[in-house]
Amino acid sequence: MSPSPVLRNRTTRILGILKRTYPDAHCALHFSTPLELLIATILSAQCTDERVNQVTPALFARCPDAAALASISQAELEKMIHSTGFYRAKARSLRSCAASLVADHQGDVPRTMEALHRLAGVGRKTANVVLGNAFHLAEGIVVDTHVGRLSRRMGLTRHHDPVKVESALVRLIPKKDWTLVSHLLISHGRKRCNARKPDCANCEIKALCPKRGV
Repeated sequence: MSPSPVLRNRTTRILGILKRTYPDAHCALHFSTPLELLIATILSAQCTDERVNQVTPALFARCPDAAALASISQAELEKMIHSTGFYRAKARSLRSCAASLVADHQGDVPRTMEALHRLAGVGRKTANVVLGNAFHLAEGIVVDTHVGRLSRRMGLTRHHDPVKVESALVRLIPKKDWTLVSHLLISHGRKRCNARKPDCANCEIKALCPKRGV
C-alpha cells in the first residue's frame, strides 16, 4: 500500500528540518577504504561507534588488506577486538569474510547487495552501510536501533522488524536521501530523541511528531 499524501508531506517536512538541524550528519565510523568500513561495521554490532573507532586504527594498521585479515590468527584478532564485545564470533566472521574477498573478489569489497550479503557477518544493514557510504550507491536505508525507534515515534511506520521499517521508509523518502536519512535520524536520536528520556520540549520537529511510544 502506498503512503498517504499527508504522511508523505509530513515526512518531507521532517526531513527538511533534520537536514537544516544536522548539516554535517555523516557516518560515525572512521574509515578510508571500503574494506575498512566493512570491518568497522561488522565490529559495530552490539557496540558503540566510539568504541569501534578506538579499536580500528591498530587493526587497520595490522591488516591493511583482505589477505592480511584472512591470514591473522584467531587468537591475535580476538585480542585486538576484545573490547567490542562478542569478539570470538566477530573474529571468526572477519577472517571468513576476508577469505571470501580474497578467493572470490580479488581482495576487493563487492559493490552489490547480493555479493555483500553472501559474506560472513554481513547482513542487509551492514551491506547498506557499505554501499551507501563507501560506494555512494543507494540500495536501501540503514535501520539500526535509533532509526527504528525514531521512525516509530514519528509515525513513519508501526513496524519493529528492521526489514519492514526499511520497506516503509524507502516508500516515503527520495532515493537520493536514502543514505543520508539514517545519519540524520541517528544524530537526532543522540541529541534529542533518547530512548529513555526524549527531549520533546526542545525537539526541532515537535510540531510534526505524534510522539508514539513516548
